[in-house]
Amino acid sequence: MPAGPGYKWVALSNTTLGVLIATMDASIVIISLPAIFRGIGLDPLAPGNIGYLLWMILGYLLVSAVLVVVLGRLGDMYGRVRIYNLGFLIFACASVALSLDPFRAGAGALWLILWRIVQAFGGSMLTANSAAILTDAFPARQRGMALGINQITALAGQFLGLLAGGLLAAVDWRAVFWVSVPVSITGTIWSYLSLRETAAGRRGRIDWLGNITFAAGAGILLAGITYGIQPYGSSATGWGNPWVLSGLFGGGALLLLFCYAETRVAEPMFRLALFKVRAFAAGNVAALLTAIARGGLQFMLIIWLQGIWLPLHGYAFEDTPLWAGIFMLPLTLGFLIAGPVSGYLSDRFGARVFSTAGLVVVAASFLGLLALPVDFDYATFAALLLLNGLGQGMFSAPNTSSIMGSVPPEYRGVASGMRSTFQNSGTALSIGVFFSLMVSGLASSLPTALRSGLTAHGVPAAAAQHAASLPPVSTLFATFLGNNPVEHLLASGGTLSHLSAAQRAALTGHSFFPRLVSGPFHQGLTIVFAVAAGMALVSALASALRGGHAPTPDRAPQDGPAAGAPAKEAQGRHNTPSA
Repeated sequence: MPAGPGYKWVALSNTTLGVLIATMDASIVIISLPAIFRGIGLDPLAPGNIGYLLWMILGYLLVSAVLVVVLGRLGDMYGRVRIYNLGFLIFACASVALSLDPFRAGAGALWLILWRIVQAFGGSMLTANSAAILTDAFPARQRGMALGINQITALAGQFLGLLAGGLLAAVDWRAVFWVSVPVSITGTIWSYLSLRETAAGRRGRIDWLGNITFAAGAGILLAGITYGIQPYGSSATGWGNPWVLSGLFGGGALLLLFCYAETRVAEPMFRLALFKVRAFAAGNVAALLTAIARGGLQFMLIIWLQGIWLPLHGYAFEDTPLWAGIFMLPLTLGFLIAGPVSGYLSDRFGARVFSTAGLVVVAASFLGLLALPVDFDYATFAALLLLNGLGQGMFSAPNTSSIMGSVPPEYRGVASGMRSTFQNSGTALSIGVFFSLMVSGLASSLPTALRSGLTAHGVPAAAAQHAASLPPVSTLFATFLGNNPVEHLLASGGTLSHLSAAQRAALTGHSFFPRLVSGPFHQGLTIVFAVAAGMALVSALASALRGGHAPTPDRAPQDGPAAGAPAKEAQGRHNTPSA
């Protein structure tokens, strides 16, 4: 049954709901982790529980990064709407299971981690096929606008999840998962009733070797990066850990094997030949680097606000997760303003100008944040966040439209999955990259500052030395979770009980730790934002090199390419060879 004239708007509204709930749930637990772990009776900062903490955050991201290409390929083979609908159903079931966690302590944490992985599997089905469904439903003249709304909603969902997590965790930790239940159930019923296939599925064989080597290689590599931020021996980070090195080299070797295998099979999972299309290759390189910079921005802003700025301005540590989400809203506002507008304009004037200019704006905002003092004026800070959001909105919508419009219709599912893989991998990589940079910056100066600050307030030298010798990543996690790190460091050994009331009040108050850590933190922040600005500028260069590009026809030519090779790029200013 052919789609009616209003079908494209149904597809847009449903897929936008799908990517919104999928990306919100990727970040919603970040802010609410303190409430979640208190609810199941587990101290997230105890040495044996750091793994639970990391996998609660990263399990969802790793699954999303690894599986979206596979699920996009399955959408090409068996129907994008069919896989998308199944994703909504799986996501709904996992959301119900998460909200009904029957266990406590370690068993409760494992329940949440495992069902988060299942939820990520359903979310990956949604994100892998949403862009392809929209590309099928909208004509080329409106595609940038539609993909812009969809893409910016996905990016905004990452930051709205932080706000929603803070609000809901203040009510009940289970509410963090309850919110997904009615939305995902409604989306499941709505998608089954309203969406239909507008492109014929192209049946083929499943590339088992490619699937296995890619999933194993990417998973092992990203897991190795994840554990690289944990201390090893006397080192502040774990990059010298033999297991981490094995993961990095082993995962890299499997990915090289994957690339080799994909050039030898008739129907590969990962269409490497698509990288011969300049707009596709340049757009994905820019998307990867921008995702790394954006992920670093998200985590550094949370630590900056929760660990330093908000306590200095009178906010209790346990209230900082909620207020951090609120004070970051200008970033989301910038996404929402610039995304649809730039997507609409790129349909008329092309993607290259808007994408490149947006990344230059992003780099300028990073340099502006770099110049701010740790205790900044909020109006200036909010203006820079808004500028960053506007720049990312200018980039993301046209870039997505350029990528999806550069491939033949029969490869849109796998192209959407490949695009999502680069974006999700960038977010996961950013945690390892920027946490390591920050930890390295703190490790050189934080121990001395912490030891001298504690002894100046009456803490015995031995206790001060013990607190200062703990790995800086513990301090970062404490601020990330809305805990007073000094109180956490001293309470376990009973040191606080031996101090006077005035000394205890000074050490556990709002200003001692923020003022103590502001100098070392700013050193790490300088490195982080400088690297992020550099990545944005390299992304801008890649975007500028995408060339003039006309979208491929909505109908593949009858004498199209052989299996495994993309059609030639539509005639425009730059033609690219087929595989």
